[in-house]
Amino acid sequence: MIKSFFEDFLNLIYPRTCAACGNTLFRHEEVLCSHCIIHLPKTFYHSDEENPLFMLFWGKIPLEMIAAFYFYNKGSKVQNLIHQLKYKNRPDIGIFLGKRYGNYLKKSAQFFSIDLIIPVPLHHKKMKSRGYNQAEMFAQGLSATMDIPYNTTILVRSTATETQTKKSKEERWENVKGKFTIANEELLKGKHILLVDDVITTGSTMEACAQTLLSVEGVGVSFASIAVAHQ
Repeated sequence: MIKSFFEDFLNLIYPRTCAACGNTLFRHEEVLCSHCIIHLPKTFYHSDEENPLFMLFWGKIPLEMIAAFYFYNKGSKVQNLIHQLKYKNRPDIGIFLGKRYGNYLKKSAQFFSIDLIIPVPLHHKKMKSRGYNQAEMFAQGLSATMDIPYNTTILVRSTATETQTKKSKEERWENVKGKFTIANEELLKGKHILLVDDVITTGSTMEACAQTLLSVEGVGVSFASIAVAHQ
């Protein structure tokens, strides 16, 4: 009872708000309010073996499966959620969303054969300035509920790249191709890798990472992200 009173008092001074809509969270809610949990636009691509995301990579790389939790539109609650995760020191958002999406993926037959989860890496300079990798937080949450290990050291961003935000599709690809390396190929041989990131827009970063991973003998690659830009 004392703990409950203290939590209520703290919430008056430092109100806990939904990371998507900004409304005050109730005591039992965490990160997202119940309304956003229900109504944020889910893709349900994890259960569709022919979902539209495959079109981004047709003729480029062979994927086992690809999925995203939410649709992303400019000015939307999902955009606000991603913004909070990346720029407002909210790594807990990534972990929370990873745990929730992991509960979906572990029930999907298309993800049963995953051996290892790898987040798209940040360059060490950006990692130092931001303090954490948002994709790694998502991977951590997925790992917790899917009971699959994740690794942050095998895939390395060897060269710093400019922000992708205002670049065209062609410029995004030129910005990231050849910028990733593998630290230990032996740990990847014959494995089905789940490569994860926060948002898939043109797919250039994921494609560059996948090409590097697929150079290893026997590797299969699937993708999962928190959101995908609504085409």
